[in-house]
Amino acid sequence: MAAPTVSTAHFVNGTFTDDAGERIDVVNPATEEVIASVPAGTPEDADAAVRAAASAFEAWAATPLGDRVAAVRRINDGLKARAGELAETIVAEVGTPIVFASKVQVVNPVGITEGVLAEVEAGAFDPVTVGNSTIVREPIGVVAAITPWNFPLQQMVAKVTPALVAGNTVVLKPSEVAPLTAALLAQIIAEADLPPGVFNMVHGTGPVVGEALAAHPLVDMVSFTGSTRAGRRVAAVGAETVKKVALELGGKSASVVLDDADLSRAVKITVANCFMNNGQACSALTRLLVPVGRHDEAVEVAAAAAAKYVPGDPSQESTRIGPSVSAAQRDRVVEYIRKGVEEGATLAAGGPEPVDGVGYFVRPTVFGDVTPDMTIAQEEIFGPVLVVMPYEDEADAIRIANGTQYGLAAAVFGADVDRARSVAGKLRAGQVDINGAAFNTAAPFGGFKQSGNGREFGRYGLEEFTELKSVQA
Repeated sequence: MAAPTVSTAHFVNGTFTDDAGERIDVVNPATEEVIASVPAGTPEDADAAVRAAASAFEAWAATPLGDRVAAVRRINDGLKARAGELAETIVAEVGTPIVFASKVQVVNPVGITEGVLAEVEAGAFDPVTVGNSTIVREPIGVVAAITPWNFPLQQMVAKVTPALVAGNTVVLKPSEVAPLTAALLAQIIAEADLPPGVFNMVHGTGPVVGEALAAHPLVDMVSFTGSTRAGRRVAAVGAETVKKVALELGGKSASVVLDDADLSRAVKITVANCFMNNGQACSALTRLLVPVGRHDEAVEVAAAAAAKYVPGDPSQESTRIGPSVSAAQRDRVVEYIRKGVEEGATLAAGGPEPVDGVGYFVRPTVFGDVTPDMTIAQEEIFGPVLVVMPYEDEADAIRIANGTQYGLAAAVFGADVDRARSVAGKLRAGQVDINGAAFNTAAPFGGFKQSGNGREFGRYGLEEFTELKSVQA
């Protein structure tokens, strides 16, 4: 699939602006072909964008709420109008299968924005009286939004639209690995006729542009999605100016199958979740916890399910799993698979062997006999690798599920829903699905422990982009 025919330049103060400096190639991971390039932004580019946002803030914050809602609604209308182009672009630069790109990667951002606007119209910003105090929510100021490559549109929209409707101005730094979706989003926002400087975008790498934004004294908040390692750096840099930092980071999410669950159904749902978006999802259920007496059965079901995920051309509707996003990411995943074999896990499906032909493909892999101390049970792999772990009893399952540095997501399967809810309440994770419940873009999304802080989506995500003020009279 081809690159979009919109500008791939920076967008600063209402204008697409490029320079003659270095470029960053964008590679289609399924074909290994360079399909576009974007400018390698500099600290000076970041500074210009921040200053434009700072200059525009006062007027935008004073803009009537109804006008801000209307502007964000125009953005969402643009997303819907260009849904097909957005999906094709995500396929081309991320390798996401077209069906998943169309039905999830593009649909979710529209739903997120609609949910945020619904909360605003339902009175999310209405003053609250507490005794002799009136409590109001006001915009924070200039928001730097630093976003990842795996769900490029969703994570940009989850930051940009609530920040804008709350009255903030924004500087977006999209991933340099997948910046073409951002180019489309910038075009959509440009056509939504916001005042210059309200939304800005600077391409470039995290260590250069990302750090410049996190450190900038005129940036009032950083909203970052990415790895835990990078999130620690953003938090440290942001702390120098005591700005607010919201972090949505990594995960090693557990799927706990209780002894009364429909094992086959639970395993198949877990495999599908683990392999979604080519295994490149921070909330993916990558650890399958099953009763020790049913471990072998679970491994067999998981391996059979994995066999249906045949790596293929992500532009074809029949493809269920595409490539890793880059050669480096593929190699990282393969190294984890080798590590699992070396540490004694049983390889039940897949493996480290290369997939024939071009493209950064990885064999969908299932490990059995995985113990909590193994590397593949503790570290985020970010690829189509599922580990099956036996547990002795419910307390042991909870201990294993909570036994990592992460706490982003989890799942519980069981016939007794009350019991499943009780187990869910003991899992240290920001969101827990019971029996394969659907993802909810209006519910808060975020993690415990080193999976980050703050929340996105719906009212709670909207409130992240506001400050509380109390006025006594």
